[in-house]
Amino acid sequence: MCYTHAMRFLADLHVHSRYSRATSREMTPEKLWMWAQIKGINVIGTGDFTHPLWLKELTIKLKRAQNGLYTLKEDFRPKDVPPKVKSEPYFMVSGEISTIYKKNGKLRKIHTLILLPTIEHALKVQLALSRMANLDVDGRPVLGLDVKDLLKIVTDICQDAIFIPAHAWTPHFSVFGSESGFDSLRECFEELTNCICAIETGLSSNPPMNWRVSDLDRLTLLSNSDAHSPIRIGREANIFDCELSYDSIREAIVTKRGFVGTCEFFPEEGKYHFDGHRECGVVLSPKETMRLNYLCPRCGEKLTVGVMHRVEVLADREDGKIPEGASSYVSLVPLIEIISEALGVSPSSSVAESEYLKLISSIGNEFYILTEADIDEISKYSFLVAQGVSKVRSGDIKISPGYDGVYGKIRIFDDEKGLEKKRQWTLFD
Repeated sequence: MCYTHAMRFLADLHVHSRYSRATSREMTPEKLWMWAQIKGINVIGTGDFTHPLWLKELTIKLKRAQNGLYTLKEDFRPKDVPPKVKSEPYFMVSGEISTIYKKNGKLRKIHTLILLPTIEHALKVQLALSRMANLDVDGRPVLGLDVKDLLKIVTDICQDAIFIPAHAWTPHFSVFGSESGFDSLRECFEELTNCICAIETGLSSNPPMNWRVSDLDRLTLLSNSDAHSPIRIGREANIFDCELSYDSIREAIVTKRGFVGTCEFFPEEGKYHFDGHRECGVVLSPKETMRLNYLCPRCGEKLTVGVMHRVEVLADREDGKIPEGASSYVSLVPLIEIISEALGVSPSSSVAESEYLKLISSIGNEFYILTEADIDEISKYSFLVAQGVSKVRSGDIKISPGYDGVYGKIRIFDDEKGLEKKRQWTLFD
C-alpha cells in the first residue's frame, strides 16, 4: 500500500495535549509537529480544544493555511527533524469530551471525538461548555450531559463539525461499551442518529469485527491513536485519497468517497480485547466468560466484558462476511515494539530509542519502514529488525490477547534460543 501519492495521505485525528490526565509533558504543538513527520502522518489532530490554556497556545503557535487546516508557525518549528522524514504536516482542530449521565435506568459514560474547521469555532464550543463544567481541570472534560444534547450543542454552533463516538467498543467509556453503553446508535442518539456518520473503532477492535454489525454499514470506520505521548502518535491512522483540506476530509468521512481505509493495531493487542479480571490475572474468551456466568473464577467478582464479547452480543453476521462498500485496512505493529523484541530490550529503553532514531534517520518515516521499505534496505541497518518487519507484514506473529486494561503481548520471534544467538552475532558483527 503506497502512501506517497500526491492525493493520498495519512491522518491521525485523535490525540491529547499535556493538559489531559496521564499525558506526557512532551505533548506540545512543537512535538506533535515533529513526531507527525517521524511517523509519516500528514494531518494530525490538535487534541483538547476545550482546554482554555491549550487553545490559547494553539492560537499563538498555529496559523491558518489556505486549505482550511493549520500549520505550525516558523518561529516554533524544531530544527532537529531528521532530513529523511521532513514534510509539511497540518493540524486539524480536535478534542475528546466525556459525558456521564443516566438514561433508560442506566448510568452512561460516553466519550466523543469532535473535529472542527477552525479555532474560532472551537472558542464558541468552549464558551458554551464552560457554562456546564470547569474546563481547566482536564484536557478531556467530563460533562453531566446527555451525549445527544452535546451533539445538538456542537452542530448548532457549527454545521460542519464532525461528531464521532470515540473508541466505540471500550467497556467503560463508549457508545457500545459493555459497562455503560447502548445496544445501538439509535438507542443513544434517537432522532439525531443520522447526524452520526462515523465511529472510531478503537485499539481493541478492527474493521472485520465491526462488519459483523450490519447497523454500522453506512458509517465510516475510523482509527486513531488516542495518543498520550509522542511515540504513540500514529499507532492507528486513517488513509485518505482526496484533497488535503478540512472540507475534503469531512466529505470523505461523511460519504466514504476519498476514504481509503485504516492502519490498525492487531486488535488482540488492545487493552480490552478479551474478557478478564486484571487483579487476578484472569483472561478469558467470551465462551469461557459465559460458562462462568460472568464471574471471576478466582475471586468471584464480576468480570470486565471485553470488546470481542460485546461484538458477539450485538453481531447479526457471521465472522468473515465483508459488507458492500467496506474500506480496506492493514494491521501493523509499532516499529519500536519490533525493535524491542528483536534486541531483547524494553520499548522504553535508550537502546530501543537509539535504534529507532537510527532507522528513521537512515531510511524514512515509520509508516514507510513498516509498509513499503525494501527488507534488504532495512537489513543494512538491522538484520533482526528487518526480519521482524517481514514477519509482521505477513501476519506471522503470535499474540496473547489484552484484557481489563492490560495490553496484549505480541510475540514476533518463536525460537528464543536461536534469536539470542542472532542477537549476539549481530552485536559481534
